[in-house]
Amino acid sequence: MGVEVSGLLGLIVLILNIYAIVKTVQSGAGTGSKVLWIVLIILLPVIGFILWFLLGPKG
Repeated sequence: MGVEVSGLLGLIVLILNIYAIVKTVQSGAGTGSKVLWIVLIILLPVIGFILWFLLGPKG
């Protein structure tokens, strides 16, 4: 059961990170800011998504 749960959680994290990257690219933020957020989301998937959700570019 542990494998299925961790696989499902991994899939959820992947979907949320893809959503965050798409929303970041679509935002009105500057190019440097977008690149920084995308790198943060890719390198730190869970923490990066949480930080993006709380502090990321809006719009």
